[in-house]
Amino acid sequence: MRLVTYQNRARTDAARLGVWLGERVVDVARLAASAGQTLPDSMLGLIDAGPDALALLGRLCDPYADQWPPGTSTWRDNVHLLAPIPQPRKNIFGIGLNYREHVAESNRSLDTAAQLPSQPVVFSKPPTSVIGPGDGIEHNAQLTQQLDWEVELAVVIGRQAKGIAESQAMDYVFGYTVINDISARDNRRAGQWIFSKGQDTYCPMGPCLVTADEIKDPHNLALTLKKNGELKQASNTRHMLFRIPALIADIASAITLEPGDIIATGTPSGVGAGRTPQEWMVPGDVIEAWVEGIGLLRNPVVNSQ
Repeated sequence: MRLVTYQNRARTDAARLGVWLGERVVDVARLAASAGQTLPDSMLGLIDAGPDALALLGRLCDPYADQWPPGTSTWRDNVHLLAPIPQPRKNIFGIGLNYREHVAESNRSLDTAAQLPSQPVVFSKPPTSVIGPGDGIEHNAQLTQQLDWEVELAVVIGRQAKGIAESQAMDYVFGYTVINDISARDNRRAGQWIFSKGQDTYCPMGPCLVTADEIKDPHNLALTLKKNGELKQASNTRHMLFRIPALIADIASAITLEPGDIIATGTPSGVGAGRTPQEWMVPGDVIEAWVEGIGLLRNPVVNSQ
């Protein structure tokens, strides 16, 4: 299923949980109520409710096709999509230097080590960095002149994980989404990345969350990023140095992963810092991050207020 968090187009109502089906968005809680059932009205609520709730939602969607009960669906064009998880419970786990060619370009342009990492490089982005499709990536010229892009596949955890084996790790995945790991390259501080990567609006996420059963092989997905329609990044998740089971097991070896936690799995080469000459985002740019099987995440770059 393609799950979304949405509001009406005017953004005057509360956020709701929906299923994106073709040209329509079906409200999860209202669909359940129409059948005399109960389901959560938020993404975190649905994840918390476990596999039985997701299975019930699938059964409720099956019989209707395009004939939805009154008041349960609306046209996609009538809604505004938010980040699938607009307010994560804790920081997003970011993974640095997880594609071989990105390691090389980072060594040339950002003074990171030339050798491939022997363990995942983990950093974090605060929940306040999250924005949704169409929201503005803020460019604060007083803080940065080197605002950069990074398209990434993101993994959403479905149940608590601590001290698990790699062989078990995929059983803990609820689904996947797209993240653009925005980075102010001139804001790194003595090797620490959170100020560079964690500022407000630096984690565009969306357009939807695709449940794990829909992605047969997350290690064979094309991913691209375009700036103003021009292709900047193009690769495939098969080129990850550390695959998803290794990332989950590594983090869970020391930090409890909880339902709704998000792991951004790293970016391939083609970032602005690695280009010749270097290239940065400025207000007026439009950035499109895309991952196969999930969709397109489009955000403008705007002046900070």
